[in-house]
Amino acid sequence: MTPKRRRLWLLLGSLATLGVAATLVLTALNDNLVFFYSPTQVAEKSIGPDRRFRLGGLVEEGSVQKDGQVVRFTVTDTHKTLKVTYRGILPDLFREGQGVIAEGSIGPDGVFTAREILAKHDENYMPPEVAKAIKESGQWKDKK
Repeated sequence: MTPKRRRLWLLLGSLATLGVAATLVLTALNDNLVFFYSPTQVAEKSIGPDRRFRLGGLVEEGSVQKDGQVVRFTVTDTHKTLKVTYRGILPDLFREGQGVIAEGSIGPDGVFTAREILAKHDENYMPPEVAKAIKESGQWKDKK
């Protein structure tokens, strides 16, 4: 084998190894991606029952039901609503009429099962994605 041909095979082998490594990295990253959706986007998209994502919106007034550590409530973006079930202790700032982001997946019954509830850190904060969804719906109220 000539030196020129040996370099060619070395280059091709290196490119193949780089391609396999890039594929493995991208596959691992794809498994860890968590997308954000509003209830309207969830209704418009067909999201598989085991697909983990973040649901954001407002906790609907009068929808919170507590049964021990199991909490059931409804998240709305003023157009659509989605029922949520969460088992655990809620953050102190969780309440009706406030913005919330729940991370979890939709069950076969169409109810979102949250693994984590993300709370806002002060009275004026609302996650940017939730604020955008509410502004798009025309329900945004400026606090002055």
